[in-house]
Amino acid sequence: MNIFELTRTLVDIESISDNEIEVASRLHDELAALAGASGGRVERMEVAGDRFNVFAHWGKPLVTLSTHMDTVPPFFASREDSENIWGRGSCDAKGIIASMVGAARKLLAEGGTNFGLLFVVGEERNSAGAIAASRSPRGSRYLVNGEPTENKLALASKGALRFEVVAHGRLAHSAYPELGESAIEKLLDGLESIRRIPLPHDSVLGASTMNIGTISGGRAPNVIADCANAEILVRLVGDPDPIRRQFAEALGNRADLNEVLCIPAMHFEKIEGFQTTVVSYTTDIPMFAGAWGRPLLFGPGSIHVAHTSEERISKQDLERAVDQYANLVCQLQAKC
Repeated sequence: MNIFELTRTLVDIESISDNEIEVASRLHDELAALAGASGGRVERMEVAGDRFNVFAHWGKPLVTLSTHMDTVPPFFASREDSENIWGRGSCDAKGIIASMVGAARKLLAEGGTNFGLLFVVGEERNSAGAIAASRSPRGSRYLVNGEPTENKLALASKGALRFEVVAHGRLAHSAYPELGESAIEKLLDGLESIRRIPLPHDSVLGASTMNIGTISGGRAPNVIADCANAEILVRLVGDPDPIRRQFAEALGNRADLNEVLCIPAMHFEKIEGFQTTVVSYTTDIPMFAGAWGRPLLFGPGSIHVAHTSEERISKQDLERAVDQYANLVCQLQAKC
């Protein structure tokens, strides 16, 4: 099937993180047919339980094109108009999968070899597939990771530093607040101090940003709160240590700062003939830990519609990405 048909077929298989089995099986069958007709090999790379990555390769995979099969909720099926394919995962990242498969077909038709396709589970939640793949390298020298970059080669991507802030207090009747100790007030005062901290700036990635994503706590309006917590996500542009230290100092003894996740910011190389951009989101790339080669980041579609009810991908961008992925493979092989 062509790349538009494959995109819609994949979108119409619900594959919210942890439920990728059906889409992985469908991709395995698609790639097995392609590999069987062209001297390639395809395998299931076990991750955990019944979840698996799909890896296909032709010859020695010097360059691997890779992206993820899972999506965020909620699922909604595909539709198509003259310009776009719509639906959950259309740009993040099932259209990207289809364009990578299209690039493989193009390379094979032109006699190409020594490349691979790797499709992983779990990117939208915990990068379980990329972490598993990092333990099973196949000799690839370059990994081209696919995320929506509007068909531009990313020069850098921000990292992520996530905290849970937990405040403790003492219960009391709200008519006698002097008998209690409000965890909510401690939390709010601590968060206000954190908000005043100037965040780092990078010459390529720009400013680091912070989002207080959730706040919860308390028992009832007439009870002094004994517990409260918040979740914070910082988009990293450099060293996380100064942020860790400044946040802890800002909270003092008002609340505990518990680190949940740290993904470093990444910088990538330029490739001749490609427009460039920088992106503020994180990817699977740090979780591969270099095991699949030097990373690059490129893909069709816009991140601004990913994860939304308006998610879609341009048919023109999908077609362009086929040629550009094939071009990337050839240029990177020449560097090996």
